[in-house]
Amino acid sequence: MTPSRDSFWQRAWRIARSRLFGSEAPPWDMSASTGGEKDGPGTLPTSGQMFAGYRIERQLARGAMGALYLALDPRTGTPVAIKTLSLTREFEGSDLDEARQRFLREAQAAARLRHPDIVAVLGSGEEDGLAFLVMELLSGCDLSRYARPARLLPEPIVLRIGARVAAALAYAHRVGVIHRDIKPANVMLDLSNEQVKVTDFGIARLADGGRTRSGLVLGTPSFMSPEQLAGVRVDGRSDLYSLGVMLFQLLTGQLPYRAASLGDLLQQIAGSPPIDLHELRPDLPAELGEVLALALQKRPELRYADGEQLASDLRRLEGAWRGRAVVDTLADSVVTTPLQLDSTPADPRHNELRH
Repeated sequence: MTPSRDSFWQRAWRIARSRLFGSEAPPWDMSASTGGEKDGPGTLPTSGQMFAGYRIERQLARGAMGALYLALDPRTGTPVAIKTLSLTREFEGSDLDEARQRFLREAQAAARLRHPDIVAVLGSGEEDGLAFLVMELLSGCDLSRYARPARLLPEPIVLRIGARVAAALAYAHRVGVIHRDIKPANVMLDLSNEQVKVTDFGIARLADGGRTRSGLVLGTPSFMSPEQLAGVRVDGRSDLYSLGVMLFQLLTGQLPYRAASLGDLLQQIAGSPPIDLHELRPDLPAELGEVLALALQKRPELRYADGEQLASDLRRLEGAWRGRAVVDTLADSVVTTPLQLDSTPADPRHNELRH
């Protein structure tokens, strides 16, 4: 018998937690705080400081261009996430002015996106030399945790996540917003409440034509489509290529191209066929390999025309997999324990995600 929707996700969570952590609690409660650090010419906010009208509680993560913070709205006590970006680390002169304008345009476009599987952007701007986005606070972790061979999620879960991301991209593309940097690190997952969220709309546009001081194209080359690497105008089908790369990695723990250098990687993406999915996972259905092969076509016109087509194929494959009762078989082999996650306050909008 096909598992119920709640049973499916609950079982999947237990499987994933058992595979990754045994009986321990997940290690992503982000409770550690790091102090203020220099970020180019400015200083990153510190705990207790007011920034953009919000009180900084603690730093959650640090990246090359900025940091992510837990903050509170002092008027309502509502927790939010604030991502800061030091554009001066990557741009200067007229390029810096253009990057600021581009960031604000794209952030405003991202703020208009209203989809249950896209993180809500609540505000944006620039303060103390730092560009910033204010976003809804999410629980869970990004998918890069599940992109290694020893930590792969059950295949039906990967297909369901892929379908939801594809549908979210289809919505964004219909309203004229292209992500340009789809990868595991930009998709948040919390299996305990069935939450899937695409993040960083409004940031990836900075990579379009931008270059670091060392001359390397910004972004993540392994996930970029051939046309994006070539610097030509892209449309939503470029995001679908990137999603194909992400699904390949989540299913195999490897990328579809292997290269010893950035130059070799770019040449392979531009002109060589990707690794056959079944070379790494001969146990997977042939049709799944065909779906990924279609998403990874070099020429955009040969890929899926839109995200809804890809989402439909992924849902159909996931439904067939569930019919084989794979999840039931796996769940029977692990100990069932009550779910205990971090204490991040739940967002009421999470209730909309159960579909």
